[in-house]
This record gives sequence, C-alpha cells and structure tokens, in this order.
Amino acid sequence: METFLIKALQLILSLSILVLVHEFGHFIFARLFKVRVEKFYLFFDPWFSIFKFKPKNSDTEYGLGWLPLGGYCKISGMIDESMDKEQMSQPAKPYEFRYKPAGQRLLIMIGGVLFNFLLALFIYSMILFKWGDTYIPLQNVDMGMEYSETFNRIGFENGDILLTADGETIERLNESALRQVVHAQQVTVLRNGEKKTIAIPDDLMQQIMRDKQGFAAYRFPMVVRELQSNESPAAQAGLLKGDVIVSVNDVPTPTFYDVKEELFEKPNTSVTLGVNRNGEIKQIPITTDDNGNLGIYTVPPTEYYKTVTNTYSFFGSFPAGIKLGVNTLKGYVGDMKYVFTKEGASSLGGFATIGNMFPSVWNWRTFWMQTAFLSIILAFMNILPIPALDGGHVMFLLYEVIARRKPSDKFMEYAQISGMFLLLGLLLFANGNDIFRYIFN
Repeated sequence: METFLIKALQLILSLSILVLVHEFGHFIFARLFKVRVEKFYLFFDPWFSIFKFKPKNSDTEYGLGWLPLGGYCKISGMIDESMDKEQMSQPAKPYEFRYKPAGQRLLIMIGGVLFNFLLALFIYSMILFKWGDTYIPLQNVDMGMEYSETFNRIGFENGDILLTADGETIERLNESALRQVVHAQQVTVLRNGEKKTIAIPDDLMQQIMRDKQGFAAYRFPMVVRELQSNESPAAQAGLLKGDVIVSVNDVPTPTFYDVKEELFEKPNTSVTLGVNRNGEIKQIPITTDDNGNLGIYTVPPTEYYKTVTNTYSFFGSFPAGIKLGVNTLKGYVGDMKYVFTKEGASSLGGFATIGNMFPSVWNWRTFWMQTAFLSIILAFMNILPIPALDGGHVMFLLYEVIARRKPSDKFMEYAQISGMFLLLGLLLFANGNDIFRYIFN
C-alpha cells in the first residue's frame, strides 16, 4: 500500500506540474495578444470545483477541479472542451480568440506544447547541473550483460559485452543502446574474449513488445552491502558486509540474478550459501524469510563497476540538457511507428503504466527525469493533428491560412466532439490494457 501511495503521489505531482505549465503556455500567449481567458483550472470541474477565486479587476477565474484528468484554460471565442455554443452564436468581440489574426491564434494554440518542451529542456539541464551524468562504460562491465529470453533466442548469450551496432560504438546500457541494436543489421559482442557477430531480425522490436521480457541488465555478483536489521536471516546466520554469495546449495551462483533464481519461491526455507569472505569460501546455513529473501542490501552495479561522471556548470548544463531533450524526443517519435502494430497496441498503458515509471522509494533525480520525459510525451501527443488536441486546432488554422477562409463553427463543433470521443476511446483502451494486465499477468 505504501508503494502504491508513493507512486501515486509522484504521478499526481508530476502531471499537475505538466498541466499547469501547459495551460500557462496558452494563457500567457492569450494575454499577450489581449485575448480574454475566462477560466484557468487544474483538473476538470464538471458540476462543481474544490475551490475557485477571481481576483479583483480580473476576467479570469482560477480554480481546482475534482476530476484529476488534466486541466484547461478557457479562452473566449474559441470552440474547445467547454463547447460554449451560446458564446459562439454572438458576433465576434475584439477580446475573443476568433477575432484575432490567424498568426496570433496559431501562437496561442502552440503555446502549451512549446512550454512543455521548454520545461523538459530546463529540467534536463538542471538535472545535469545538480547531479551530472553518471554511467557505466560498457567496456568496464567485465562480467557482461544478462539478456532477456527474446535476445537469447536471436543469438545473444549471458555474459556477452556489447561492442558495436553496424560499426557504431555502443557506449552505455540505456534506451539509446536498445534502439541502436533494434535498428541495426548486425551487432558485435565480446564473448569469452572473442568478438562475435549477431544478425538482428527486422521484427526484433515487435518480438520485444510481444514477449514483454525487456532487453538486458548488467551482470554482477551478489555482494553484501549491509544487513537490513539485526533480526534479519542474514544477521542470524552471520553474514558480513563484503561477503560475496557464490553458491546456493552447492549450485554455482556467479551473478546476482543466479542467486535470485535459486532462492525464487523458497520462503522460510533452509539453504546453504557458499560465501567468499576475503578470498576464503565458507558454507553458511541460513533460513530465508517469508518472502524468500535473505534480509540484505546488495552492492549495485554502479558501485561494483567503475563509473564515469560528466559534470556541468550552470551555463554549460543548458546545451547538454537541450541535446538530451532533443534526442529523447527523436527516440520517442521514432518509436511511435510501433504503436500501429498489434504488439504496440497491446503495449499501450494508462495511468497505472505511467505511475509504474516512478520508483517505489522517493528519489528526486528519478522524479524529475520522469517528469521531463512525460513533458516531452505531452508536448508531442498534443501537437498531433487530432481534433480536441492543440494539434487539431493548429491543423485547422493552417487550413485557414492556406485556403484563406475559416472552417465553419458547425464544422469545428462536430470536429471537437469527434476528437473528444476519439480521445475518450483511447483513454479507455489504454487503461483497459492496464486492467487486463493486472488481472491476467
């Protein structure tokens, strides 16, 4: 329950920041061009709001709705989610959106997307300024990688060290490395000191989405970093900081994952651990806890392998943050083509999937990394030419500029309704996938 609450809190906080920034983008351009903003709300407020206020001499009502599915900025003289037909039936007024030139209306509509993208670049820059960029160069991972069944099936072996994809060096294990491998014709790995070439099938990404097994992880031994408590099974058995678990019931376990596999589904079970303590192998009997765990914190790969950290000054962080943001957007846009496959559609997720992107323990760096990523997704999704999204309005504005005439209000009304039904359908489908996975997985 605690894990759920921590993830839910991070999700709500992250989306609230993104929605406020997005709507503020519309708001600031509207006010710049002297267009009246009637409402500025975080979350939706059908029938009632949690609170609202209207400053003296202001045309804008600010408030907090009760339905946490986004937010909105109601701009006068515009067909939007409010579907205010009465206002649109009146003659256009100088302070209304529809009264302004197409160029101004275009800037108002792209303001939200622009602000979300700029927010992502700013967050990435500040992350690099505060924490830098720490990673494990793959040449330092002498135990290689542990690969998913999907990659084992096409020729990768556990312990392979990734070298190149179509001759291009694979520097670190991340999403960019996955894209390098997926889009390559062949990948070169180091296996037992020899270079091996693996042919990559054209449908590898579809196989990954279908199998839902992931890509790879660092191989590293299970080293005791510290004991969880003095009452833990490890403490009772006499395990010490620095002990390396090399076997379970005489079965060799050279890696962390080997130990986990041997202890899988063994709650309250007596086992014998082979432990390397200062070069001497000791046999230590131990009884696992109710969850099949030993009660230890282990040394992570970032402490076991030598890392590289790139640090940035305040001003130096901005070019690096912009590069990171642009590359993230390019990668996400490139991945969108897989959404239109059977495997991609089944991989879509709703709020539960997004919430699981956040860690179960609060970590500010991870929180801001995920928030920046979601900000890029929100910007890209909103600029798609779908009625009811900003991109739909932009599409009709571009039509107006080219054709030199506006679409009729009746057409815009029907387009808005159609777009809202489409988005509702996508929302139900994505969250339905979450429910299906929860029940059947």
